Amino acid sequence: MASIEVHKEHIEEHLYAIESAIAVGVEKRPATIGLHVSACSIGLIELYLHVLGKISAGAMIKHEWFKAPHPGQKIAPLAERKISADFPAKEEILKWMYVIEEQRNKLVYGKPSASAVEETLNAFKKLHTLIQEQLHQRGETIA
Repeated sequence: MASIEVHKEHIEEHLYAIESAIAVGVEKRPATIGLHVSACSIGLIELYLHVLGKISAGAMIKHEWFKAPHPGQKIAPLAERKISADFPAKEEILKWMYVIEEQRNKLVYGKPSASAVEETLNAFKKLHTLIQEQLHQRGETIA
């Protein structure tokens, strides 16, 4: 069970790892970036949904839920089925999560291109900024 403060601590830990990997060189640390961007993104979403009261303190969100939907897919994407609550900026948050998770396994297990790493980092920065703004509007601050 993760409280808001525990989420914030985990987010800070992931941000530190991401910043350290960037400092060493993204081409040398794609796996670190992939893992921590994914985990931090999940932490950001969980924190945001806890603050909104959309999920309970014990609820967990899994990165596997954010597989991008296919055009013409007949059922709702897994993320939308698992996180059925409506909340501000949901569509944009899901959009950035789909980009992050689409690249995650390439970064962690493969030999990703520099553009894949940059695409992932850019999507993460946009997601992070968006959730920071949403939380700030509700009186919460994060790194």
